[in-house]
Amino acid sequence: MGDRPADRARVVRDRLLLYAVAAVVTVVVLAPLAAPGYVLRYDMVFVPRQPLTWDLVAPAQGLPRAVPMDAVVSVLTQLVPGWVVQRIALGGAVLLAAVGAGLLVPTERTGVRLLAAVGYAWTPYLAERLLIGQWGLLVCYAALPWLVRAVLELRAGRAGAVARVLLTAAPAALTPTGGLIAFGVVSLLAPQRGRLRGPAVAMAGVALLNAPWVTAALATDAGGTSDPAGVAVFAARGENWAGPLAALAGTGGIWSAQATPASRALPLVPLVTLVLLTLAGAGFGLLRRRMSPDVSVRLLVLAGTGFLLAALGAVPGSADVLRWAVAQLPGAGLLRDGQKFLAPYALLLVVCVALGTERLVNRVERTNREVAGVVLGGVLLLPVAAMPDLAFGGAGRLWPVSYPADWQAVAGRLSADPGGEVLVLPLSSYRAYSWNAGRTVLDPAPRYLPATVLTDDTLRVGDVVVTGENTRLREIRPLLGAGRPATETGVRWVLVQHNRADQVDPATLTGLELVHRGAFLALYRNPGVPPSPVVVSPVRWAVVVALAVAVAVVVAAMFRRYASGLPRGNLRSEVETLEN
Repeated sequence: MGDRPADRARVVRDRLLLYAVAAVVTVVVLAPLAAPGYVLRYDMVFVPRQPLTWDLVAPAQGLPRAVPMDAVVSVLTQLVPGWVVQRIALGGAVLLAAVGAGLLVPTERTGVRLLAAVGYAWTPYLAERLLIGQWGLLVCYAALPWLVRAVLELRAGRAGAVARVLLTAAPAALTPTGGLIAFGVVSLLAPQRGRLRGPAVAMAGVALLNAPWVTAALATDAGGTSDPAGVAVFAARGENWAGPLAALAGTGGIWSAQATPASRALPLVPLVTLVLLTLAGAGFGLLRRRMSPDVSVRLLVLAGTGFLLAALGAVPGSADVLRWAVAQLPGAGLLRDGQKFLAPYALLLVVCVALGTERLVNRVERTNREVAGVVLGGVLLLPVAAMPDLAFGGAGRLWPVSYPADWQAVAGRLSADPGGEVLVLPLSSYRAYSWNAGRTVLDPAPRYLPATVLTDDTLRVGDVVVTGENTRLREIRPLLGAGRPATETGVRWVLVQHNRADQVDPATLTGLELVHRGAFLALYRNPGVPPSPVVVSPVRWAVVVALAVAVAVVVAAMFRRYASGLPRGNLRSEVETLEN
């Protein structure tokens, strides 16, 4: 190993440099979050103190798309304000994504690690999921390289590796998609001949981490099928002249044009993708030699599977199959927005590009070291140059705002007189508020208000209407559409949001008592409906049990990791990991 103190000093120096570069990238990407307030954009909704309600822990009327993420956020915001949780989640995701990718690359060259770090934190995948507000998926994206490293340690038979696998898989399992990706990683990479116990325990543990959302899906009244019209809406989208498959090859292609950086439409972007794919092809051979052929092939299969899932809705034949599956098979709706599953492909692409660049730099160094340095720096900055508008919060798209006082007033009124459902009008799941600079965001009411909040989950994208799954709204929507008053819906409260108040028929409010009117919100009470407690069914308690089991898995993994005698800061362990 050579001079061990010198090796340890090198590891510390390289590690500090890697973290420093990752921190710089994080600051550049999330600079607007230095301002006070909450970033509210599409699916990203944080509130000052999210109540721990049954509808967030175990949704009874809708699909568990945010289970157990909402429960975790509710618990955390009892301890610290929501704006703190948001900054930790987003900052931690970008920072740890960069560091994790840098550490995963099997190389001794610090510059190559930095290239992977910058590349993984500056992918179109990260940019598009950030701009659409799916921060839970970004947490999975950040956890992915750490999870792969933990599985490699498991394959090497290192002490405490199973615990590390579970601890790195736990953040990914905050959302159903992330949980499936984590389970796929462990199931595909961990098994090996002659070692059954460790991989089996790891797979079982990750399956238990997925138990909360699986149990909630079985418990909901919404059923498991979805509107097949969503397949076309959520299909991967071409971002320039090269089409959707080329966009996916560059880790982009999200269905929403509003969540796509403008630079992705530039005509040179496909050529940049071609350069990266060429470098990745050259780097895969190096990966096979340094990470073993078996592991590298499994990573390729994992990445290929993610790419195929991402492309399902964009290819005519497979799109037809997906439409049938979404309409007939419970849970197949998870595959509608298939581009979410592109994360393993993005990771392998970045790692192989880094190794391909190393091969290129090694060749150039034989004749000119200065030119080799320029080549390495050029490839390192290529992702930034190709997509500069990820900087500063997507060119200013992520800007914090403050909630108007109306929100806290309504929440306090409902806390003082609890019981009963709150119907939010006009019927819509996404809203554009003037106090949020007109940016579209998922209605904050279900996460801000301490009550059972009914918001219409019908999604309108252009001229296409994707029917929601909420069974209660299926009863209410026809009544209001027929001009009947809200008093006949059986809800106790009606919340009118003034951003679209002109779309609320005055007849709808007939017979309701006004209890609060502010500049942005008006709260009405239905005098004919008394307070009613939330009915806690046995199936909801089953979700709580599943959550408790998942927490127990994490706690046991933490204890096991500590008891293994290999804490994260152990330098000898880190040196050996880098060498292997």
